[in-house]
Amino acid sequence: MGLALKDSEHHCYGDYLTWLDDVRYELIDGEAYILAPTPDLAHQEAAGEIYCQVSTILLGKPCRVLIAPVDVRLPKLNEDDDRIDTVVQPDVLVVCDDSKLDRCGVRGAPDWIVEVLSPSTASHDQIKKRQLYERHGVREYWLIHPVDRVLTVYILSNGEYGKPEFYELLGETAVSALPGVVIQWDELVTRLPKDY
Repeated sequence: MGLALKDSEHHCYGDYLTWLDDVRYELIDGEAYILAPTPDLAHQEAAGEIYCQVSTILLGKPCRVLIAPVDVRLPKLNEDDDRIDTVVQPDVLVVCDDSKLDRCGVRGAPDWIVEVLSPSTASHDQIKKRQLYERHGVREYWLIHPVDRVLTVYILSNGEYGKPEFYELLGETAVSALPGVVIQWDELVTRLPKDY
């Protein structure tokens, strides 16, 4: 991901909806970013496993887990959808307020977001998206580093993420924003490619 489109336009969701489907984009403050074409196997294993575990735990509960691609529109105020200039597609997310869900995806901050890092997205996810999620009030933000087998966790407190917590992908890790949701790592780690 990383590279912004080389234009001077300020893009909004209305523009985004007219772009071709064979290329995926995200918008951050009106700047368009092209998403990497196909995530690698480790990325897919991690995102898919987390989605499956959380889906099972949340079955019959009010929170919904979603997996990319799904548009998350993050309005600055109360602007109409076509004027929103920030639209992202997190790898995995949970929304506990069903009024934020509509046929287009999610409008407003999810409660929990997981991004699985790839070499092409690492700096974008660790810096730009972390700042974005903090600003919009995402309660908890996880970054999974499949190469290093490390998890970085940011928890929102008084409107800020503060210092992150770091964990090895061993045993289990609880999601603070979602009581009762715990991610088990051991099976996933055995499926990550050995050449990583």
